[in-house]
Amino acid sequence: MALDPKVVALLKDPNLAHFATVSKDGKPHVTPVWVDTDGEAVLINTAKGRVKHKNVLNNPYVAISVNDKNDFYNTFVMRGKAELVEQGAEEHIDMLAKKYLNVDKYPWRQEGEQRIIIRVIPNK
Repeated sequence: MALDPKVVALLKDPNLAHFATVSKDGKPHVTPVWVDTDGEAVLINTAKGRVKHKNVLNNPYVAISVNDKNDFYNTFVMRGKAELVEQGAEEHIDMLAKKYLNVDKYPWRQEGEQRIIIRVIPNK
């Protein structure tokens, strides 16, 4: 199911999001993240082995909130189920770096890290 066009516009702009996962011990973990969308889901990029990745492997149910940087009352909040996508993750982090930093390549790559896309499908 397609996201509302207003939500897509919010996700396509360089707005910061907050991504909430649940750790193995049941405690919440919230991280500010860059976001994108494919029109049906919210896309977040991380490296394998990081807390976000581990928590999604353990429990795929997550929450995301996004505020418009120009109007904080323009907010999108959702809960959904995350899936992990490896294909295209390296290109995706470079695209996010262009969107948020206006650079062609993600500048904080670490040797040996493997990028992964967390694709969050809204609960409906």
